[in-house]
Amino acid sequence: MATSKFFFTIFIIIFPSFLLKSDARGEIAVYWGQNEQEGTLTKTCNTRRYAYVNIAFLSTFGNDRNPKINLAGHCDPDSGKGCRRTSNGIKNCQGQGIKVMISIGGGDGSYTLTSDGDATAVADYIWNNFLGGWSNSRPLGDAVLDGVDFDIEQGRGDSPHYAALAKRLSAYNNRRAGKRVYLTAAPQCPFPDHWLNGALRTGLFDCVWIQFYNNPSCEYSSRNRGGFRRAWRQWTSSIQARKFFIGLPASRSAAGSGYISPETMRSEVLPFLKGFEGYGGVMLWDRYNDVQSGFSSAIRGSV
Repeated sequence: MATSKFFFTIFIIIFPSFLLKSDARGEIAVYWGQNEQEGTLTKTCNTRRYAYVNIAFLSTFGNDRNPKINLAGHCDPDSGKGCRRTSNGIKNCQGQGIKVMISIGGGDGSYTLTSDGDATAVADYIWNNFLGGWSNSRPLGDAVLDGVDFDIEQGRGDSPHYAALAKRLSAYNNRRAGKRVYLTAAPQCPFPDHWLNGALRTGLFDCVWIQFYNNPSCEYSSRNRGGFRRAWRQWTSSIQARKFFIGLPASRSAAGSGYISPETMRSEVLPFLKGFEGYGGVMLWDRYNDVQSGFSSAIRGSV
């Protein structure tokens, strides 16, 4: 009887904490900016589906290049008005408590970092043109973004200079009273990431949304549940970050592989992810595909 009471007591102590972990509420992040048919930034945030919006992309930078944004058909940065009207959308999103990031890199672009000095120059440009600094040529107007998203998919493998970029951006927290500079990253799911391992090892990133798509070795499928689970465990146990998100295509046409149906997300994938400390939610590529599929609406109540 004493033994039974002992195990009953242990069960009572453990059971609530187990429920708390499995009932963890996540958030949804989305990339916006690469298809004008996805709607405005204001319309995106007014859906109230997203906690983070990554403006994609600052796609040209480094190696003495003039930094340049590419927002596809939304606006032309080289025109008279440029993309400065986006400022109103950013402020609207932030007024609803949504974090808005400038995403640097992308799959198509012209960028690289050749030295730590190059990284410092890029960080200073980002601070002055998108964050809390000052410039008379801010590409997105006078709105002050919440931080920087690293979506690095080209250039020299595991460049140490992205770590220098992260450190320089993080150092600006000391100059930004009352508002911190958030850092996020979108590595590929094969561990370690080919380009961002050094940067991620700094422990400076708030959110890491791992791209579990276009990577058959670690993305989820009915034939690769084990590979997917091993990859998630390795990421969450090896990298220090505040939150980890599963990155997914928002529709079948959004990526070459890795799409997971909302039904499978609700019944299998999300229950597994929620069992891990640091679970943050779901990142979607991208807003346009989410509009077409309604993916975020279908999973929102389960994230």
